[in-house]
Amino acid sequence: MAYDIKNVFFLDMQATIDSGTAGMTSAQLELSAYIDPISRNRAKGTGLAIYKVHYDVSSSITGGEPMIAAEAGIIRGGIVAGAGLGNSATGVKTADRAQQPSASNALAVYGFDYYGPKSTIANASTPGGMFRTTFLEPSKEVPYVVVRDNVCLVLEQGANMTANATVSIRLECAQVTLDQATLNQLLRTQTV
Repeated sequence: MAYDIKNVFFLDMQATIDSGTAGMTSAQLELSAYIDPISRNRAKGTGLAIYKVHYDVSSSITGGEPMIAAEAGIIRGGIVAGAGLGNSATGVKTADRAQQPSASNALAVYGFDYYGPKSTIANASTPGGMFRTTFLEPSKEVPYVVVRDNVCLVLEQGANMTANATVSIRLECAQVTLDQATLNQLLRTQTV
C-alpha cells in the first residue's frame, strides 16, 4: 500500500516516568482492530505498517511543556511489537530481552535515547542543551509491519529523572494486506 494521505493515519500513546524512581515504565496500545494475521478463503491477512514514529519528552502530562532545564535523567525508549507489558508505572515491572528497545531485537520497531539538559552526556555533547538520538526507525520505503495484537512504549532509565516526565509517541501507519508468504515470515519473525 502506498504511503499517501488516503491510507496513512496516526495512533498516539504516552507514558509518565515517575521522578526519582528507578526502573522501567511502559504503555500498551492494542492493535487488534487493525490487524488480522489469518488468511480466510480468498481474503488476505492484514498487518499494520508503521512508517514513521515521532516522540517528545515533556514535564507536563499534556505534553505541552518542555523538560525542565535542571533535568539530569537519561532514558532509552522505544516501541516494541507484541511486548504485552501493559500500562506499568515506573519500577513495577522488568522487561526481558525480547521486550526491550534494541537494534538487535527483531520485535523493536523504533528506538531512541534521551539525555536531560543537565545529564553528563548532554553537557559533554551539547553544552547547555539536551541531547537525543534515534538509533532504530522504520521508513516510508521500508515500514515495520506489525502482525501482533499490541505494541508497547518501553522506557528504561539510565539515570533517574529529576522531575516527572511524560513521553508521548505518534505513529504514522496504515493497514496493509499481506500475501501468505509475507504473512508467514512476519509471524515467524514476531514470535517471542
